[in-house]
Amino acid sequence: MTRQKILITGASSGLGEEMARRFAAQGRDLALCARRVERLEAIRDELRASHPEIAVAVRELDVTDHDAVVRVFGELRDELGGLDRVVVNAGLGRGARIGTGRADANLATARTNFVGALSQCEAALGIFRKQNSGHLVLVSSVSADRGLPGPKAAYSASKAGVSALGEALTAELAKSPIVVTTLLPGYIATDMSSKAGDSSALTATLGDGVDAMVSAIEKETNRAALPGIKWRGIDVALRFLPHAWTSRFV
Repeated sequence: MTRQKILITGASSGLGEEMARRFAAQGRDLALCARRVERLEAIRDELRASHPEIAVAVRELDVTDHDAVVRVFGELRDELGGLDRVVVNAGLGRGARIGTGRADANLATARTNFVGALSQCEAALGIFRKQNSGHLVLVSSVSADRGLPGPKAAYSASKAGVSALGEALTAELAKSPIVVTTLLPGYIATDMSSKAGDSSALTATLGDGVDAMVSAIEKETNRAALPGIKWRGIDVALRFLPHAWTSRFV
């Protein structure tokens, strides 16, 4: 099955922007959301110029505003004439050591990454249940496997929530026409990962990372740690081995 009409949140930069480029090159119609609408409009113009056969719709969206999420998803569905796939990608990487006076950063990350993801799932599945079809993609993180110390605590906790939500929906919808995929990327070179200090020998290029993500999405895999076998191995280690053995990965 070709999922022709794809909505991507957090599409103004990083993983979302690059996924949009990959799907545009495959001739898919796109609905792109983010807070920076000027950046979305520039991406839309670029994609339309490169791929004049596709439709590209954009909307400003703050995923922490539930009513706005429901409204914007509905508007984009109507503009494209339906939605076949929704990629829940919008996220923040802010954080500080808990109890050090920077609760604002941690709460913003939790609201965006988990509560915002839940709002997007509510809106997407409302559409998919009504049309009895669709593909929901949740972008979590390998950091969901193990609580990370220090300034990454709230981030890893928020992504653990996203992964648990994906697992729950996969189980619930297993015998339905709605497919759920949860992606757990490791270190991929983006502006957000650079600001978070996620740079190491394990860091994949943006191109390699997004290639792996799009491949897993197209296969409609239920759960995928990526990119490459090294992150599949780290995923297993973080979930099942003792902390003393895995501390070098976190």
